[in-house]
Amino acid sequence: MNPHLYLEMDMVAPEILPLAGGEACVFTHRRPGRETANEDAAAIIPGNTDSGVIAVADGLGGLPAGNLAAGLVLQHLSHHVDGQHGDAQREAVLDGLELANEAILASGQGSATTIAVVGIDGITVRAYHAGDSMILITGQRGRIKYQSMAHSPTGYAEASGMLDEESAMFHDERHLVSNMVGMTGMRIEMSPPVEMAPRDTVVVASDGLFDNLYIGEIVDLVRTGPLAQAGTRLLELCRERMVSIDINHPHKPDDLAFVLYRRGLRQ
Repeated sequence: MNPHLYLEMDMVAPEILPLAGGEACVFTHRRPGRETANEDAAAIIPGNTDSGVIAVADGLGGLPAGNLAAGLVLQHLSHHVDGQHGDAQREAVLDGLELANEAILASGQGSATTIAVVGIDGITVRAYHAGDSMILITGQRGRIKYQSMAHSPTGYAEASGMLDEESAMFHDERHLVSNMVGMTGMRIEMSPPVEMAPRDTVVVASDGLFDNLYIGEIVDLVRTGPLAQAGTRLLELCRERMVSIDINHPHKPDDLAFVLYRRGLRQ
């Protein structure tokens, strides 16, 4: 199975792929009203029968060529990670992201992108990210096993308890990002290994998802039901928030890319 890259795309229907003893489901959608390319991108990169990598990149819209930066980081990542598993997978992810950072800086375009990556190796997953594209792992009963922290002023404030989730969601500086691929001093935050049970679900998504839906809403929508159906419900609610203004709900029209992964029953 070759790497699947979803660059600059607006997909009408999700694509479902077998991956690492389970399945992955990919969704991409342009910001409502946007006529240019989607600056969010996704990748599904196989390892062996029990391993693989999922990634989502969000090219920064306030900088030039964000879509190109998102594509570049996923291309470097897929080149290094393709077919890797075990400890080699971890090293390949980190090497691919470092080389992508160097390439974006060397291009001289001033572009940058966030990145969120999940490496799957058997029943163990590990998360890597830079920026405010995020990763969430939940069980069928809604217990959150892992949630990444956005590398942003509001993300740090929420993690420290200075802001609650609702205050952070509506904060005027929520759009600011303090760490990204394409900057000097870029750092990759890597999680400890997380053990997944059968039917656990992983969400890897750009901020187009997490800026429009609360964590509890995302968990409730993805933890049960067929994966494609869960993702479709997620996309529909997110698009609804983007196009309608309701003071009781977040509203941020934006490009969107997310991947859901769920382990099968096989151990």
